[in-house]
Order: sequence, then structure tokens, then C-alpha cells
Amino acid sequence: MIKEILVYPNPILRQKSKDVEVFNETLHTLLDDMNETMLYRGGVGLAAVQIGVLLNVLIINIPVDDEKNLENEDGLQLKENLIEAINPVITHKDGEQVFNEGCLSIPGVYEEITRAKHIIVEYFDRFGKKKIIEAEDFLAVAWQHEMEHLTGHVFIENLSFMKRKKFEKDWKREQKEKSKKQSRL
Repeated sequence: MIKEILVYPNPILRQKSKDVEVFNETLHTLLDDMNETMLYRGGVGLAAVQIGVLLNVLIINIPVDDEKNLENEDGLQLKENLIEAINPVITHKDGEQVFNEGCLSIPGVYEEITRAKHIIVEYFDRFGKKKIIEAEDFLAVAWQHEMEHLTGHVFIENLSFMKRKKFEKDWKREQKEKSKKQSRL
């Protein structure tokens, strides 16, 4: 089921998520709903907190180029590439990269963010089996971005003081304008 994505500055996005203790059908439904929501909204990652569920759960699906369908510039998000991560922990990070990030909870906003280039993450799959993944480049960015959500942070908090102030001012203005348009309907 497609869920509503919370939009910044919703206070739930600032809350810290809790570890999953039971790996059951309820968790599986949450993961399935998150995947459906992420795909519907055109995202590559989603943390449970973004749909109002304060559990340490995230999903990532990096698009791949489809050589058979060259018209699909965005690539395909194949089910077999879906990462479902429960209670993830970064155990190692090194290097540095700058990536132009966006977020489903802050639609239309993209900013250059500095993150580790290479990471190692330990997590559990939907059945409670422990996994370890090594990630670099865009996949490492996606992991770090989604894991920040689990700690009550959004990517714009990584901006410099001046860029953050500008973002806040512009975002408030945009939200006010949207609100005025909706009230006229």
C-alpha cells in the first residue's frame, strides 16, 4: 500500500527510531509498503520514519541501466537489487565524496553534501538474518542518507550555516505559497 511521505519540517522526522525486535508479518508488510511507496514517488531509498513509523528500517534500490530499453534514461529498479535493512549500523567508513542529494521528504530540493566514499554496514534482512554489505559511491551515499533519517536528521542539516539559513527561508516561503494556492481551491 502506498503511504504518505512526511514532508519537512514535520516533527516526526526529527525523532530517533527504535530497533526492531520482532521479525514478523507486520515487518514484512511495512517493508512491502515502503517499497511500493518509494517506487511510486520515484525515490532510490526510504526510511520508515519518512512514513511515520519510528523503527530502524530502511530500503534502498539503486536504478540500473537497462540495455534492452535505451529510452529509459532513469534506469530500472529491479526487485532483486532491493536492499531491505533492519537495525543497520555503519561499522567502517573512509574516503570522501560530494554528491548532489535530494530527499522525498524535501521534494524539489537538491544540495551538494559531503559523505564517506566507502562504507561497511551490518544489518538484518526481513527474516532476521545478519548481513554485511560494502558500499561505495552512490550506494554509500544512499546508505548514509537513509541512516541519518533513522537518527532524526535530514540531509540539509549537513549544509553550512549560511546555506542552511537560505534553505530555511526559501522553504518557508515555498510552503506558504503552496498553502495559499491550496486554500484557494
